[in-house]
Amino acid sequence: MALINDFLSLIYPRHCQACGILLFRHEHSICKLCRLSLPKSNYHLQSNNPLNLMLGGRVPVENSLCLYLFEKSGKVQRLVHSIKYHKHKELAVLLGELLGEEFKNSGNTPDFDVMLPIPLHPKKLRERGFNQSEEFARGLSKTLDVPIDQESLYRARPSSTQTRKKKFQRWENVEGIFELSTKNNLENKHILLVDDVVTTGATIDSAWQCLKNIQGLRVSLACMAFTKPGSVN
Repeated sequence: MALINDFLSLIYPRHCQACGILLFRHEHSICKLCRLSLPKSNYHLQSNNPLNLMLGGRVPVENSLCLYLFEKSGKVQRLVHSIKYHKHKELAVLLGELLGEEFKNSGNTPDFDVMLPIPLHPKKLRERGFNQSEEFARGLSKTLDVPIDQESLYRARPSSTQTRKKKFQRWENVEGIFELSTKNNLENKHILLVDDVVTTGATIDSAWQCLKNIQGLRVSLACMAFTKPGSVN
């Protein structure tokens, strides 16, 4: 089997989605060097969690889990683009597994009842073929043993891409785009909202506006990456 894999790797070489170098047989999607050097946020280890502080005035998050820090033209951006535009959804699952392992290894005990991936509009979902936040949640679910709820929160109307929008435009773009299913069963639950990249928190806030009146609801956040403050106007 190893010889077959080696032969296939000659015909269909596998490359690191972060730096582009050839992967060894035991490496998957990201090379060992990039796994060690990519800029982890470690926000879940910080008492003054920057994501909590950014969202705290609008969304009462209890904890925010973030795998990487996002910088324009950096390796993390290449990972995100590889998932969204080159359909490497297995990479999103891997990133979810990595974040789940980071969280568990830190000694934290997840008390989340359910994960809610930020949904795509049905038209966008048909075009892309998958929801990157949902695939990321699959990896988290695997390592944290928390179920995924894909039904309670849905995107009622489309929105244009947030890329290249200024801060106030991002907020206007996602205002009122989500709705809550009448069949939701979220009362007294601790939910983990799952998104791909958080920049201003506008999308998370828009989702929270649908959820905030549910009795006894607690909320935390998980994302692949957080755009460093100051990089968005």
